[in-house]
Amino acid sequence: MPTVDVYNIQKEKVGQVDLKEDIFGVAVKGHLLHEVVTWQRACRRAGCASTKTRGEVRGGGAKPWRQKGTGRARVGSRRSPIWRGGGITFGPRPRSYAYPLPKKVRRLALKMALSSKLANGQLVVLDTYPHTTPKTKDFVNLLKTFEINKVLIITPEAHQALELSARNVPYVQVMLPAGLNVYDILKFEHLVLLSPALAQIEARLAP
Repeated sequence: MPTVDVYNIQKEKVGQVDLKEDIFGVAVKGHLLHEVVTWQRACRRAGCASTKTRGEVRGGGAKPWRQKGTGRARVGSRRSPIWRGGGITFGPRPRSYAYPLPKKVRRLALKMALSSKLANGQLVVLDTYPHTTPKTKDFVNLLKTFEINKVLIITPEAHQALELSARNVPYVQVMLPAGLNVYDILKFEHLVLLSPALAQIEARLAP
């Protein structure tokens, strides 16, 4: 069973916590993480690109010239796709890029992402964030103390002082355990967990 040290904001060891082997000790498979990240990004795509067909472009009611006798090719509308200013043939239309992915695959990939952070020494467990007044300087000092940047922080519940202190710091995101996902874990270099959030993560991923 993996064990990690618990620190306070001064980087002083205040205890240890045991992590579940089936969540933080899973063998990492790169292709599975890639599959889930691709799925997440596809689900986040807006899919709002749109072009007008010949039936939607303004104008084109009158026939440009008569059908026969001019020596030119027959044409019925100025909005034909082969004319400048005409409609678009087979252009993009609003759509969803989302597709289904088995829940078991998503859960396993999340465990792999957490396991990779632990294996690479990029997982930090804090006992608490004691500051109750939003102050960016306090948060920046915390990052300097632990010598980390590009951080995803998981809090057990909404922590307004922490969220407001971190929102102006680049490459930092504060999230609740319910929103924890593979893409964001891999996007940020370090993962910081407040100790009470561990129980919620383990409960979410329990078999």
